[in-house]
Order: sequence, then structure tokens, then C-alpha cells
Amino acid sequence: MQKNELIPHLFRSEYRKIVSVLCKRFGFDEIETAEDIASDTFLTASQVWSLNEVPSNPVAWLYAVAKNKARNHLQRQAHFQTKIAPHLKSEVQLSDETVIDLSPRNIHDSQLQMMFAICHPSIPAEAQIGLSLRILCGFGIDEIADAFLSNKETINKRLFRAKEKLREEKIKIEFPPEEEIKQRLENVLTTIYLLFTEGYYSTSKQATIRKELCFEAIRLCGMLLENKSTNVPETNALLALMCFHASRFDARVDQNGEIILYENQETSLWDTALIEKGVYFLNLSATGTVISKYHLEAAIAYWSTQKEDTEEKWENVLQLYNRLLQVEYSPVAALNRTFALSKARGKEIAIPEAEKLDLKHNQFYFMLLGELHSGIDNKKAKQYFESALTLARTPNDKKTIQKKLDSIFFDAD
Repeated sequence: MQKNELIPHLFRSEYRKIVSVLCKRFGFDEIETAEDIASDTFLTASQVWSLNEVPSNPVAWLYAVAKNKARNHLQRQAHFQTKIAPHLKSEVQLSDETVIDLSPRNIHDSQLQMMFAICHPSIPAEAQIGLSLRILCGFGIDEIADAFLSNKETINKRLFRAKEKLREEKIKIEFPPEEEIKQRLENVLTTIYLLFTEGYYSTSKQATIRKELCFEAIRLCGMLLENKSTNVPETNALLALMCFHASRFDARVDQNGEIILYENQETSLWDTALIEKGVYFLNLSATGTVISKYHLEAAIAYWSTQKEDTEEKWENVLQLYNRLLQVEYSPVAALNRTFALSKARGKEIAIPEAEKLDLKHNQFYFMLLGELHSGIDNKKAKQYFESALTLARTPNDKKTIQKKLDSIFFDAD
């Protein structure tokens, strides 16, 4: 790897580790200090390595610099405390070389504990994702703004409010007590899935960022499996689900960033290694007595990786959607269930089911009706696609719908 590529690569992989360890050491009261020290460490590396050879072990070099900068901060802090309050004894043990513990074990534990702290119920879901991107994934403010289709000012304000909330609630960076893990894990899994969704369904034109969002979510979920208390069926099911979806990442977007509909995807672009990985974790999730929404969504996603377009495939998908809607209803699942119904039993049966949904402010509702009427009543199909076009919010969505309109235009007339 060339020198100009090394620091950005290391920033992505090591910034989050340094921040998590320092935050755990300092507490959320000094989260900005932890971020400043981590950022300053990479600035120092950029300055020193540009003039000299890159050290043989650049990661160890970064850790040593970060540790020294953190110890200098603690030393200044201890001196300040002693000066303004001589009667208070400093709790900082500066002679202890392990006061800043950047060992692999502590790095892993700190990130896991940080994950649970960020996903505290008092923090809004949107802020949880933003903090996760910044602290746990090492994303810059510009990248987060791009992921949310927002701007730096909005993201900075959102992160500031979230950090203030962490301080106000006096949330500790620690692993929750055993009796709280199940409840808190639900929040953590939700945040990880939202993080993945932000990448997978993002309308950002930055394909690299979108892909990284997905694989960062997969990485965080994998960390949970390394801990006995969080290596539970739901975690395995979520990881399987994300692997199945990610396996089709390259096939579902063309070179212009436009979405390629499922039936038009080039199956040779599907990542078979990720599909196999998904199957592995889906099998691991098949323990216990509870079937979560992640189990059902993962099973649906599994069938989506099967290339044969058979009635058996779509009947299985249909039944899985029926169960998913019983576990947790959502308009998206209801729309997808109706599409599966049309594939399994025909468009004529699916049309009245789709009309019952009556989601008149949802572009995908009208797109589904357009699909269902195509070839049966092209005039109606055209009207539905036109309704979808008026509701489309992104240029890529509009292009996709316009292509559908163009394909039926002459028949409709």
C-alpha cells in the first residue's frame, strides 16, 4: 500500500479503536478530548511519515503516540486538579504504564461496551446511527453527511445533542448487567440493522460509502457474536440477513448508481461467499424457542439468493411474509408480501390484496400496482406508474419509474 493511501486506511480501522479506549478511560464527559487525541495522533503520523520512512509497525506506532498524548492530557489534568484543589488527591496513576490500555482485548471490550452505551434507550435512533458511524466506524463528518443526504452543520448539531444526552444521563461505558442485556441488545441490533439499511437503501451517489456502511454493520454484528452473552439466535439471524442482502450489492446498482430491479439483476454478480456465510449463520440461529423478525427476514433474504424462479420459492417467501406481518407489521413488508403473492399465485389474485393496502402516499404502492396491472390493463398500469413518479423523491427513483412508463407507453395508448 502506498504511503498516501496508508493513513486513510489506518484512520478507518484504528481511529474507532483509539476513541473507544480513550472514551472508556475518560468517560463521556471528555468524549471530545478522546476524539481530539485520536485525530491529533493521525495528524502527527501524517506530518512525521511524510518526512521519514513509515515505521515497520505503523499500528503500534499510532498506539504509542496516542498513549503518550493521552498520558500528557492526564498529567496536565492532574496538575490542574492539584493546583486548584490541593486537598484532593489525584486518582490518576501516572507511573502505571497500563493506564491507557490499547491491548487487543481492551480494544475489543471497549468497542463492545461503547456500542451498548451509544444504543442507550435515551438516545434517539437517528443519533445512535450517527454516533455509531463516527465513534464505532471511524467515519468523518463529511461521510456521515453524505450517508444521511444532509450537511456538515446538521450532522455536527445532531452529534453534539447526542453527546450532551450521554453526559446528562450519566451513561457509563460498560457492559450492561446480565438482566439488562436482552433489553439493551434489542436496541443494539436495531441500530446495527438501521446502519446497514442506511447503506443498502441509501440514495447517495457515493457507492464506496454505501458499501462501507453495510460492511461496518456486518463487522459490528460479528463483534457481538464474539461475546457469550450477545451470541444469541437473534444476533446470528441478523448477521445472516445482512450477508444475504450484501451478497447482491453489486448486482442491484448499475454504473450510474441506478437501482436494478430484482428480476433484472445479473446473478453472476452475486457474491457466493457471502451467501454461504449467510447460510452458516442462519443455521446457527436455528436454536432456542423464539423466532424473531430477523429470523423471518433472513429466511426471506435466503430465498432471494436462489436463482431459480419457481412457484415453490415464491410460496415459501409468501408464507414467511405472512408470519413476519404477524410478528411485526410494516407497510414495506405488506407490499413485499403482495408482490410474493403475485409471483406465487398470479397477478389477478394479488391485485385486490394490493388495493386493500391503500398506501396512497407511498410511491412503492403505486409502483407495485403498476407492475401488477402490466400486461393485464396497461392503461391502468401507466396511470399507477405516473402516480408513483409524482411521489418519487430521488432522481434515480424517477429514472427507474420512467423506464417502466416508457416500456408500456405504446401499449397503453
